[in-house]
Amino acid sequence: MAARVLLRHRVAAPFMAATLVGGALFPSVALAEAPPQQAQEYLLARKKPIYDDFEARPLPKSTTPVPSPTSDTIPASSKPFPGSEDEQIVSRRPTPTDRLAAQIGKARLFLYEQVVTAEDGVNAAVDKAFNLERSFTSTIASLAPSRESGEQLMPGLIYVLVASMAGSIMSRNRNIILRASLPVALGIGAGWIVIPVTMGNVSDLLWTYEKRFPAVADTHVRTREGIQHAWHMTRIHAQLGKNYVNDKISDARDIVEGWVQKGK
Repeated sequence: MAARVLLRHRVAAPFMAATLVGGALFPSVALAEAPPQQAQEYLLARKKPIYDDFEARPLPKSTTPVPSPTSDTIPASSKPFPGSEDEQIVSRRPTPTDRLAAQIGKARLFLYEQVVTAEDGVNAAVDKAFNLERSFTSTIASLAPSRESGEQLMPGLIYVLVASMAGSIMSRNRNIILRASLPVALGIGAGWIVIPVTMGNVSDLLWTYEKRFPAVADTHVRTREGIQHAWHMTRIHAQLGKNYVNDKISDARDIVEGWVQKGK
């Protein structure tokens, strides 16, 4: 019996050492056996839930809007924290990045305003130039005679130029006033004779510009009325002189015829 117990102790020691060494070198997971599926369902059925009386009921849909706690429609007494709004707002000092962003925004707005102003100025200048060009071309075109009048500009302008040069030649040895006025007078007179339609258009254009200066317009009106009156009186006196000469010639002819008849 003593030998058998001793033999058991000698065999158990190496066996336990080998088991420990094998567990250290080749670890494995020991899985416990789970109860069968029917047993799990039975256990779950026997457990009483904590929230037996709770029933998931849908909330009623409200058609009236719910104001926010910070809205002015809720009286101050019913607000959750009356009188503590200023305390809840945490004031935050602007950081250097925020200040830099604000300055950059101001600079961009300033540059944008300057660019818009410059663009508006350029557009206004271009519009003004176009309007001046259109006005100039329309004014020059309005001076030309119509086709119905049958007036030709080229030979008429040549005649006017020749008349002005003739006036300059005639007043070459005269005083400065005559040398300045005679070519202009002859040129204007030739223009009214050769190209009357064009001269009328030029006169109307000058009159529209003279209306802007009342003193000049009044002087022009008085001068024109004086010239017209002088021309009218000249024509009347010329007609009276012509009638007087014709009367005298008739009387002389009658006298001569009387003498002839008496001599026979």
